[in-house]
Amino acid sequence: MTGIDELAETVIAKARAANRTIATGESVTAGWVASALSSVPGASAVLRGGVIAYHSDVKKDVLSVTEDALSHGLVSREVAIEMAQGAIRLMKANFGVGTTGAAGPDPHDGADVGSVWIAICGGAEERSAHFQLSGNREEIRRGAVAEALRLLDGELDRE
Repeated sequence: MTGIDELAETVIAKARAANRTIATGESVTAGWVASALSSVPGASAVLRGGVIAYHSDVKKDVLSVTEDALSHGLVSREVAIEMAQGAIRLMKANFGVGTTGAAGPDPHDGADVGSVWIAICGGAEERSAHFQLSGNREEIRRGAVAEALRLLDGELDRE
């Protein structure tokens, strides 16, 4: 079992105990957060669904990310927050997770490789965090998934 698997199990257990649901709006993680959560038995009681919004048009058209948020860059706090909020609205969940970043091999929309923004919305407070992750593309994406689950775990502790 990996650290991601353990984090996913913890998140699912806490969300079930609190009777909370989760939805994701993912770019850099491309559905990996939802996949990690769905691998846990009993996840269907918690996980409402996810959107892989890899392209800016999908962010805008599906998750309702505004032009104002996008003006800060595709890899920004504002975009991560609006992706999380869009996932909540779209899937009628209690919590939304938004992930956006540059996994490489090249910088993305002005963001350095390894730059990742993650937002958790819908809990006691809106949380967002920036991470500068290192490694190859897979290591950066894996790190982003782990950080998203850690942030979600922390937010569930505040419930």
